[in-house]
Amino acid sequence: MKLTSLLSSMVFLLIIGQQAHAQITPRNLLQNAAGDQVSTALIPQSRWKPFPQKAADWREKLPDSLINAIIKNGEASLNKPFNNIPATVALEFVRTGNRSHYEALSFAKRQQLFDMVLAETVEDKGRFTDHIVDGIWSVCEESFWGINAHMGYQKAGPGLPDVEEPTVDLFAAETAAIMAWTDYFVGPKLEKISKLIRPRIRYETDRRILTPMRAAKYSWMGGGNPNAVLNNWAPWIMANYLAAGLLLENDEAKRADIVNRAIKITDQYMNGLGEDGGCDEGPGYWFAAGAAVFDVLNILDDATGGKVSIYKEPFTQKMASYIYKVHIAGAHFIPVADAHPEIVPDGVMIYRYGKAIADARMKAFGSWSFHNLQHNSVSNGPFQRTRQLYNFFTAEEVKANNDQFTDVPDAWFGDIEMMISRTNNGLFVAAHAGHNGESHNHNDVGDFMVYADGYPVIMDVGSGTYTARTFGKQRYDLWFNTSAYHNVPLINGRQQNNGKKFTAANVKYDQTKATASLTMDIGQAYPATGVDILQRKVAANKNGKIEITDNFKSQYPVKQFDQFIMTICPTDISVPGKLLFGLPNGKTVTMDYDASFFDAKQEKVNLTTPEDEGIKSNWHRKDIYRITLSNKIVTNIKVVKYVIHR
Repeated sequence: MKLTSLLSSMVFLLIIGQQAHAQITPRNLLQNAAGDQVSTALIPQSRWKPFPQKAADWREKLPDSLINAIIKNGEASLNKPFNNIPATVALEFVRTGNRSHYEALSFAKRQQLFDMVLAETVEDKGRFTDHIVDGIWSVCEESFWGINAHMGYQKAGPGLPDVEEPTVDLFAAETAAIMAWTDYFVGPKLEKISKLIRPRIRYETDRRILTPMRAAKYSWMGGGNPNAVLNNWAPWIMANYLAAGLLLENDEAKRADIVNRAIKITDQYMNGLGEDGGCDEGPGYWFAAGAAVFDVLNILDDATGGKVSIYKEPFTQKMASYIYKVHIAGAHFIPVADAHPEIVPDGVMIYRYGKAIADARMKAFGSWSFHNLQHNSVSNGPFQRTRQLYNFFTAEEVKANNDQFTDVPDAWFGDIEMMISRTNNGLFVAAHAGHNGESHNHNDVGDFMVYADGYPVIMDVGSGTYTARTFGKQRYDLWFNTSAYHNVPLINGRQQNNGKKFTAANVKYDQTKATASLTMDIGQAYPATGVDILQRKVAANKNGKIEITDNFKSQYPVKQFDQFIMTICPTDISVPGKLLFGLPNGKTVTMDYDASFFDAKQEKVNLTTPEDEGIKSNWHRKDIYRITLSNKIVTNIKVVKYVIHR
């Protein structure tokens, strides 16, 4: 699935989770770098010109092919109306749980506006300006710039927006940035149509974003608690808040305040990450988390002439490298948390990030992604417009870059307790410990996944279409969020529970030239099973085998020990002691198990709910199977092993 679709379908209702056993580490990298120099380092609004404002300058810097593509995108929006968002569509979230109808109207309107703004900027013929005015006015007339799923931030609760209490969510901030760039690029043309348009942009952006942010204590920024661990909302919103404030605010003292506030909140997000820079929200959300930090750093570096920069900090470099370390093959990334199995990453942004931190492998990964997954396309999604603008001016450099990318053979993120390893014969394994109170959590402590030649054999299903249930009290009524549909055991009828206390213990990672392994006690992830210890070891042998060893001990006989295996592979279970996973290329991957202890059965997962539509799309309408290995012997102590090989 493309990153565009991934982000469009993601919930963006905040769950503030915790990194695996992480605490706030007061690095305060940006605050330390900025010191008290923000007000003096900041380039004044009248002189800050991050991008060309004249068509001739665009044409000088960009190839004709890209200029023509920008104009073509604008032309596609010329005859489209700017649709209003009816109140009843807003109410769908509380009535039926649907959020996609509202999002479709809101996101399309903003994309139309931005596409025409860019087209007019590079063409400069005036044929888009009236339509741009219609778009500006339509957006300004909206009661809320965010989405219906996020109206719960207002005191009145979800349903319809309270116009007397503007609240800042992801998409209100996105809208503010769009309006700011609109003013920056075509402001003088708007003035020729009416002297009231630009003041309206400033008024609405100030009323809805800049003024509320001066005193805001939203939960996404920790609710006023500097020790709260934040998630992707913080850097994502800060990137757009920075762009809007720096472009539209003409009071230099207020501009400096905006920068200092963005620095503080972005620091708090980074302070909540572990030393390895791992993203417990998964690779898809990294593009709105670690990559959004880069957006903030990019703007700060640009707006201060390089005086506020942390690109050389080891932590910044680790946070960036996460994305290429969790790459499996092709468009496949490790689908932990609310992730999707396939992503078309923003290769130009990754290249720019790698260049900024002097990471040659990251640059190569960005170039590889651009050529092989994006097919040399610059645009990669309906959000993060400031990122897209910077991408335009690096695309030709990336296009000319042919550096070879090689996936890392092994990786370990101690902060989120996740290991990655590749064998010498094309097998890939990822496993994690952690806890069940993570951001975008699934109950999956001890889960593992196996790929062969880049194809999923034993899989993490990932997340489906977002609805009201996704982040509400019914989250764990959704099958794909539960441990019963991850590659972990069911013990005496008990699944894992959600919450930080349901955790792995005694976690240990070992790596040698021949093996890489993760050992953990996952018994605490289950409530009242009667099992004292459930030690799981996931080991990758470079010679071509992956071994999963479970060692359980209990004071009482364990009557039920069911090991679940999730797969999209047609699987032959007819031979006792073997699961034969069929690959699309006709080859087979085998999992050996103890037939004297286990019986195997297989069932197809029925996909019938609105949330399941996303699952179907993510896995290309393939059938999803759950294999259950059920114990035949009741015992209170046992070591069971599963060996996966070609």
